[in-house]
Amino acid sequence: MGSEEVRAGVRLTNLDVELFDGAGGDKRDLIDYLEVVGERMVRAIHGRPLSVVRVRPGQEPFMQKNLPKYTPEWVPRVTLWAETSRREVTYALGDDVPTLLWFGNQRAVEYHPTLLLADFSAGPTHLVLDIDPPEGQDFGLAVRAAQLVREALAADGLGGAVKTSGAKGVHIFIPVHPGTPIEDAAAATRAIAARAERLDPALATTAFIREDRGGKVFLDSTRAGGATVVAAYSPRIRPGAPVSFPIPWADLPAIHPSDFTIRTAPKLLADRDPWLDEMPAPHSLPEDLIAEGHTIPVARVQAMHEGKRRARARRTP
Repeated sequence: MGSEEVRAGVRLTNLDVELFDGAGGDKRDLIDYLEVVGERMVRAIHGRPLSVVRVRPGQEPFMQKNLPKYTPEWVPRVTLWAETSRREVTYALGDDVPTLLWFGNQRAVEYHPTLLLADFSAGPTHLVLDIDPPEGQDFGLAVRAAQLVREALAADGLGGAVKTSGAKGVHIFIPVHPGTPIEDAAAATRAIAARAERLDPALATTAFIREDRGGKVFLDSTRAGGATVVAAYSPRIRPGAPVSFPIPWADLPAIHPSDFTIRTAPKLLADRDPWLDEMPAPHSLPEDLIAEGHTIPVARVQAMHEGKRRARARRTP
């Protein structure tokens, strides 16, 4: 096979070059994978501003938000004001498979859509909890912590779908009705994490500052508002090129994140779309959950103030 091809109208080049150090595959493997999972991934990211993580030979991976000038005109896009950088950013929208293939040809390995649709006024579509076990700990800890979150959700009549992050943890997505205010969605996410922590405080913690976690699993409730989270089915720039893979709750204790890579996932999926199949119908959020969440400080803000306080304490003799 030559190292150039055209697929879905997209010219692909240098397909035989290693994807990244430790990937165990080349760019063709990435393109093959994106072609197979493309329709499923598009369903998960459609209409959302998309950031990608690219990796060039011999360079460190980098996140790309703004579309480069050489992007073909047919790639769907939206221009939004970015408050943090105080400028307009033109994001791609991952609305079709050719767009994914074009990004794959640019060596975009990871796909990170926003939780909000391009039309921010519709509000969040999901709450997200990122279950992050301590470095070097068994994945089983993440599974147990995820089950705490599921238990807390069930107590409020809520449900969610779970996927591996493609790294060492899992993501739980809870679908909500359109029009949920961003602040209320963020508050409910904090309250769910707090309720899960109370179920087993020896296992799980909501402590944002790493040194305060005491070797426990971190229930990260900070993915809210305009935050991004790696898409279902997205590959990751990690040894073996794992992917973020949806798992039925009943199967979670029996799997390991390394089971799902750009080479193994297509066979495991066959013609299914487990992310679609496992996702419950959108929920209305209970008022008491939102109210509790509004009493919990925003973790990043609290951590910033606490960091400054600790720095002052260290300087004071």
